[in-house]
Amino acid sequence: MTPQAADEPETVVAARRSKLTPEREREFFDAAIDQIRECGYDALSMEGIAASTKCSKSTLYRQWKTKPQFVAAALRANHCPRLAGIDTGSLAGDLRAAARAAGERSDDDTKLVQALGHAVMQDPELQCALRDALIEPERAALKEMLQRAVDRGEIAADHPALEFVPAQLLGMIRVRPVLEGRYADADYLVRYVDAALIPALGLPAVT
Repeated sequence: MTPQAADEPETVVAARRSKLTPEREREFFDAAIDQIRECGYDALSMEGIAASTKCSKSTLYRQWKTKPQFVAAALRANHCPRLAGIDTGSLAGDLRAAARAAGERSDDDTKLVQALGHAVMQDPELQCALRDALIEPERAALKEMLQRAVDRGEIAADHPALEFVPAQLLGMIRVRPVLEGRYADADYLVRYVDAALIPALGLPAVT
């Protein structure tokens, strides 16, 4: 122990060594995600997070050395699969249920993706964290739906449209704000599934 440490109260030394509680860590992450959605990645600062959560900058920097590391951790903690567990017994039913679930949060998710924008393309760690949090869980859930349909004999395993389904549904969520200036809500996505995906897969029309 250094002479300086020996002179410090034990409670101070213990506090420096203590880890954040999961609840406190969640406060930091929620504040970061909210600020990114509202102001963008570039406007986010460790100082701002410290002020809004009433902690010191050193507390944040002890846990996360850089802003990109902190945001990557916040993105992964924000992981909340929307489509996991959907199983209606038919592929058309699954896709319509997935469209409704995705549409319920498409505004928040799209705001986050748009706000991260250029930073994600420049930082591989951020890009990976964004994929882990918002893309891969939904892509995996859609692939499971498609595999179940193949296993049931509902659609051929070599159907040429199968591999494009995740890109079509998830891509529509991202592209509508650009094309029309509106988020892809549940009603819009269900109509898209009925008009485009179900016919492309050769499934019976939903009545």
